[in-house]
Amino acid sequence: MKRLILLLAPLIVGLLIGCSNQLNSSQLPVPTITADPCSSDHLPATIQEFNDLTREFDDAVQLASNLPVQQLPEIISNMQRIRRAAEDLDAPTCVTALKTHQLNYMNGMIQTLLAFVGGADGGSINNGLALARQEHELYSLEVVQLLGITLVPETAIPPSLGMTETPAPTVTP
Repeated sequence: MKRLILLLAPLIVGLLIGCSNQLNSSQLPVPTITADPCSSDHLPATIQEFNDLTREFDDAVQLASNLPVQQLPEIISNMQRIRRAAEDLDAPTCVTALKTHQLNYMNGMIQTLLAFVGGADGGSINNGLALARQEHELYSLEVVQLLGITLVPETAIPPSLGMTETPAPTVTP
């Protein structure tokens, strides 16, 4: 009998300890509500993550345009790093088009620079640059649309000043 009690004692103690560790209803975890990244309050911050990477990429493009071809591989490598960071960003449904244009722009610019380093003809380079710029413009228009910014053209300059071109539109919130 003593032997049976000695064998069962650790089991009973283990069960008692296990039961005492159970959570009571006041200790249950409280679910937290996460903010909707597409709400009007949070959308600017959601877009800012994408825009920060686009601006960093734009800086790399500007630098690449002022370097000799021998130095471009290092810049292209940095551009690929930025593009991978952009690919890794989680995109809520409201910014999927924004992310698509961003990645198309980045991919187009990287591919064009790689073609340039590889000795591609000028027509191919110009075409690649035009397509990349078009994606950048679509990205910018998507930002404007998401943020609800209205583009208003400036009033035309009176002809008496001798100018005939219409000024570029300005952004007004």
